[in-house]
Amino acid sequence: MSDPVLAVVAGATETAGIDGISAAGADPTLRRHTPSADLEIVADGRPAPGSPVPVSPSGCPTPAVVTRAVRALVDVEFVGVDAGLAVPTSPASASVLDADATPGGDVRTREPVPDAAAVFERGRGLAGTIAGAGGADGDAAAEGNAPHELLVGETVPGGTTTALGVLTALGERPVVSSSLAANPLARKRAVVEEGLAASGLSPGDAAGDPVEAVRLMGDPVLAAAAGLVVGAVERGVDVTLAGGTQLATVAALARHAGVDRRLPLATTAFVADDPTADVAGLADDLDLTLTATDPGFDASDRPAMRAYARGEAKEGVGMGGALALADRAGVADADLRERVGAITDRLLAGRGPEPTAGDAP
Repeated sequence: MSDPVLAVVAGATETAGIDGISAAGADPTLRRHTPSADLEIVADGRPAPGSPVPVSPSGCPTPAVVTRAVRALVDVEFVGVDAGLAVPTSPASASVLDADATPGGDVRTREPVPDAAAVFERGRGLAGTIAGAGGADGDAAAEGNAPHELLVGETVPGGTTTALGVLTALGERPVVSSSLAANPLARKRAVVEEGLAASGLSPGDAAGDPVEAVRLMGDPVLAAAAGLVVGAVERGVDVTLAGGTQLATVAALARHAGVDRRLPLATTAFVADDPTADVAGLADDLDLTLTATDPGFDASDRPAMRAYARGEAKEGVGMGGALALADRAGVADADLRERVGAITDRLLAGRGPEPTAGDAP
């Protein structure tokens, strides 16, 4: 069996431009670059030349630096999935699989993801590429190299709002976390109410129809990630949902698509400690095994790590799943914090990439 594989599904949506709902980038224009840069940081240690390092309005760097740090300390393969990127990744970056998606629209419109069905099926097929089990482009990996564990993460600014829309449409517990320290849940619920009205839906109307829930209230990342999870389960691959309430929403979509296997949800203590998110209740509803890892960032004197500990950028880019892998591998919190700090310093100074596990320091 090969090492675990982390697949981060990335895309953009016009929902991210709504004022006050996302900190995944310093402003709406820069948020268009965030998902592409996140994939490049995890894959290569830095974004493409000329591409900005994603930071929140207060200067907190993207969770991609934490996931990259884990890759520098633990053997884990990485693959990106383009599920509607607004800015393409660098051709020189590591392989990115294409879900043939366009960026999502504004969740307040009638149909923010018109191609949801096709994107879901493409994600389902891409599980064959990753697992080497003969799905779409399945000859890209050998059967003997199939991963024993697939971790699925996401990066999509505004994604907790679209996740809230999907959970509401499915009739599930309507709670999500936030990249902001103070979760603007009332604002998100108001946005979702506008979307429901535009789409002619009431809460629970899309129960049993996950594609419809995404088409009318979601984003293309949710469609591709849900398809990937369904496809991997069909191929007998162990799947871990590497994230917080957005990945719990992916689990909800998989449940409504008929997946009944118990699934692990690996998130951060930052999400688990957020009472407005109630990720434990959501996980219990969906029969998910919840793991919340605390990397001890509050013990650091570095502003970036203390920003995480204050609740900024609580999750994303597979951070929770990556931290769970590091914990399982016995990586000391102090070593992880040192590597996160080094990568952050290099990125903000515009220097070259950090090595991954097994590379020379």
